[in-house]
Amino acid sequence: MHAGSPGLAGIAHHSSMSTQPYRPSASADSSAPKGPPGASRTRGRTRLLTGCAVALFALAGLAGYALAYPERMPAAVGDAVEDLTGANPHPVQLVLPPQAPLSAVAKLGKQIFYDTSLSASGKQSCASCHSATRGYGPPNDLDTQLGGPNLDRQSYRPPPSLAYLYRQAPFSIGPDAADAAAPPDFNALAQAAKGTQRADKVAGATPTTVAMVPVGGLFWDGRADSYQRQALGPLLNPTEMANPDAATVAAKLAHASYSDTFRKLFGPRIFDNPTLLTAEAMFAVGRFEFEEPDFHAFTSKYDAWLQGKARLTHAELRGLRLFNDSKKANCAGCHLSQPTSDGLPPLFTDTQYEALGVPRNPRLEANHDPKFFDLGLCGPIRQDLAQQTQYCGMFLTPTLRNSAIRHVYFHNGVYHDLKQVMDFYNLRNTDPGKIYPRDASGKVQVYNDIPKAWQGNVDYADAPFDRKPTDQPAMSDQDIQDIIAFISTLTDGYKAK
Repeated sequence: MHAGSPGLAGIAHHSSMSTQPYRPSASADSSAPKGPPGASRTRGRTRLLTGCAVALFALAGLAGYALAYPERMPAAVGDAVEDLTGANPHPVQLVLPPQAPLSAVAKLGKQIFYDTSLSASGKQSCASCHSATRGYGPPNDLDTQLGGPNLDRQSYRPPPSLAYLYRQAPFSIGPDAADAAAPPDFNALAQAAKGTQRADKVAGATPTTVAMVPVGGLFWDGRADSYQRQALGPLLNPTEMANPDAATVAAKLAHASYSDTFRKLFGPRIFDNPTLLTAEAMFAVGRFEFEEPDFHAFTSKYDAWLQGKARLTHAELRGLRLFNDSKKANCAGCHLSQPTSDGLPPLFTDTQYEALGVPRNPRLEANHDPKFFDLGLCGPIRQDLAQQTQYCGMFLTPTLRNSAIRHVYFHNGVYHDLKQVMDFYNLRNTDPGKIYPRDASGKVQVYNDIPKAWQGNVDYADAPFDRKPTDQPAMSDQDIQDIIAFISTLTDGYKAK
């Protein structure tokens, strides 16, 4: 459920989609066990040896922490522990979403989510493009998924994951805009933000919303502000489930195998009002995505490591260190890797928008027209910010959770493995000829998927983009392998040994 038309006018918005963070309970204090009185010298030697072993074990743990968060360690310690492993020496109690049986509404939503009869082809459901076995992302390595009445139409963008959206705020520009009593005027906010210095994205720094930056929302361009509105879009998109209008969706719902459930939950007259019927159906899908634990499982190896229940390998620890290194990969500048101050697990996104300048994908049918450009926040799908050209080329920063089992990356699906993604970050500025095509004269066409007038929106200030063609890349091939090894620890389904 990745692209689509704006939400149906008149659909009710259910405030129960929101959630409040849960506070961690205080950890109980522990004390060292005391040995029996009258211990012999032999036992004393045993204690000494045991103490040495414990110290070595603690040092190994310290090594792991130093590799992961070098900015918190003395330089001498960080330099001396590259060849050691260790569990997280400071495990945290993560505040995870509560688990409970699905509500009746969520169970209905699950049936709708997997119902292929709601598409024009009769062969496509929400789950067709958001596979549970792929982190609720695309089920294959197609650049974009095929849809339409005959499943032969290519959409503009690959599906973003539907996982880990339970804390996603509605789209806003600048701090506190989402809390306004009236719907915000995004164009007015965007105009007020013009000329505002963008916030630096530095790994390890406290995230800031001082700058008036776009943040939040669903889809690659943030145009939906709730699960409910997001669920409707693909049903009406001509390149996806391809229903001509909401009334057609309502008619299909009325004849679905679960129609009696609608009557039980929403009353016998629910089918008399197609608009309300569609609204309740989309609300049910949203409740399924919100209540089903699999959408925000937090069962990765990294989650286990944070809680002291797993050890990362040498490569994974080095990768985490590089991921968090503001002078090297600087991934954590946008893909936040540390738990929040109140114990919420990291989502590996700051939910802000960036213009990265990824190369144009010539395999997309829309791109066969040299005048067509997919510019994210300022169009062509999203229309309300079309005049705010300072946002052209900007797309939502996705979560990196489960990204290792994804096989299509970025908003245009131009890359198909993490090595290609990391090479883009590493070489875009230092060796652009390896990233972008050349024109007839041999000149490298940098940022070739954004018109020249708006190429100034591209991020060139944050590492690793703060380098010039004469500079060395920020990362070596080994660095990239280690970072990919760490990103693989973000895949759900890890079983602690």
